[in-house]
Amino acid sequence: MKAKLTLYSRKDCCLCEEMKAVIQQVAATTQFDLQEIDIDTHVDLKEQYDDQVPVLFIDGRKAFKYRVTVKQLSRTLNRKSIKFFTSIAGVLGKGQS
Repeated sequence: MKAKLTLYSRKDCCLCEEMKAVIQQVAATTQFDLQEIDIDTHVDLKEQYDDQVPVLFIDGRKAFKYRVTVKQLSRTLNRKSIKFFTSIAGVLGKGQS
């Protein structure tokens, strides 16, 4: 199952561009779905995240704010993948006795 990343950002934001570049680097080796949302196009999001972008959510949970490295993002996504497959293996294994 692919992770769902949601990036809250805005135009002309150097930190946002930096985080997008990291996400693109990680995308070369890891599959995920990415939704990018410009907070300036949503009044409620602008109020909520005005001075706190970029913010990256993974599967609906806030994971990183302002900065992330390739290593940090890769490790987080790999950990989520391992947890998913471990839980699936546990469910499948319970049917065997």
